[in-house]
Amino acid sequence: MQWTTEQRYTRLEDISKSELAALKKQVGGSPWRQTYHIQPETGLLNDPNGFSFYNGEYHLFYQWFPLGPVHGIKYWYHTKSKDLVHWENAGIAIRPDSDLDSHGAYSGSGIVHNDQLYLMYTGNTRDEQWVRHPKQNIAIMDKQGIIQKKQKPVIHEVPPGYTDHFRDPKVWKENGLFYAVIGAQRTNLTGCVVLYSSPDMETWTFEGEIKTALPRFGYMWECPDYFTIDGQGVLVFSPQGIAPKGDCYHNIYQSGYVLGNLDVETQSIDHGAFFELDRGFDFYAPQTMEAPDGRRILVGWMGLPEMSYPTDSHGWAHCLTLPREITIENGRLMQRPVRELERLRGVQMEASADLCDEVQTFDSFSGTAFEMICSFELEDADSCGIEIRVSEEEKTVITYDALKQKVHLDRTYSGALTDSPYGTVRSCSLAGDKVTFRLFVDSSSLELFVNDGAEVFTSRIFPSKDSAGIRFFAKGGRATCQAVKWTIGE
Repeated sequence: MQWTTEQRYTRLEDISKSELAALKKQVGGSPWRQTYHIQPETGLLNDPNGFSFYNGEYHLFYQWFPLGPVHGIKYWYHTKSKDLVHWENAGIAIRPDSDLDSHGAYSGSGIVHNDQLYLMYTGNTRDEQWVRHPKQNIAIMDKQGIIQKKQKPVIHEVPPGYTDHFRDPKVWKENGLFYAVIGAQRTNLTGCVVLYSSPDMETWTFEGEIKTALPRFGYMWECPDYFTIDGQGVLVFSPQGIAPKGDCYHNIYQSGYVLGNLDVETQSIDHGAFFELDRGFDFYAPQTMEAPDGRRILVGWMGLPEMSYPTDSHGWAHCLTLPREITIENGRLMQRPVRELERLRGVQMEASADLCDEVQTFDSFSGTAFEMICSFELEDADSCGIEIRVSEEEKTVITYDALKQKVHLDRTYSGALTDSPYGTVRSCSLAGDKVTFRLFVDSSSLELFVNDGAEVFTSRIFPSKDSAGIRFFAKGGRATCQAVKWTIGE
């Protein structure tokens, strides 16, 4: 279905109850609704926003177009949790209903200030000639969960030297001042991040563009995030317009980070190389927050802009990743599922095998929603790995290729995938004769953590419900495997 501009800018408030009920019924009939991931009730979900801890709960918002699987006029939808595992839908948080955000409440972040949760976001507005005028706005949530917008933008205009692609403020506090990084595009059509400061979250001063060693790295940097872990600074952003290179940058848009400490006085960051955060097919626009115990927690959008998905025909699209704790070890970010997710574990099963150029299955090892940890030790095998969501026609294959020293995720036969110019295999380098895969599989997704979070592959898959098999294999020689699996939601 082709959506007209008028349809994309139809508000939820302007449709009838019967139309909404019909849409909910259509979505409810989708075979790919998730079991334990955050997903929209209807329509399209994208960027996580406002991720924060306030008044004893984790608060997570996301971009939402309620009426279909397209990027239409955006709302902020609110979900909350006491444990990062069980999430409660709390309804619409920000509606695009004023001159501040007439054409969409775009992405932003949250911070606790004056015992309230301040939400800073980009208001998308357009004039009669359809020219975009982004504004940076504030909405404030109190302890009763009531959210009110400030009546005027706190940043009214784009500073000289930048286009109207100017959005996604991420706020933090340092040495008594608030700072915000904003994703931007220079007038020469290259991407960057700019810095603002404020004493009170109300009055903001443009400090300048953050000087990096990446002056021509894509045409737009979206969803920036700056934070420190044990004194080490991290700048996360999602650059658009990066050409593939080796095993890297094979999605339509990328998300990654550089390590380096931001000097807010000189607006400069002396940083290392840019690394992708995720090696899978569907990961974008991540946002982090600091948990009460000091952990840095990340959530990403399990999807990508400008891509079609099989659930589109069911009236919905996308979900969020599971929360991940990120640490810095040996000069790289490590990502591990937050420990609280162990509360999802149901029935536990264990198995082990010596594999010799063969494929094996284990009793009770099957399912469509589960966690599994599997460790392989290669003797002389050329490769080893796991096949999940298996049937006669379908499988998703995870391989460690010892000859090439690479991990491959292959979704060529994963089910109802729309044809894509971006390929069906993702890979990364990994050396050694031992490998551990930790998988979180849901009805239509796979989150794969390799070697305790050294690499992560996040991907949507769309197999049939009866594709539930699990197989273990070694090719070209011997390998041993040890596996433990837990049901989720059964």
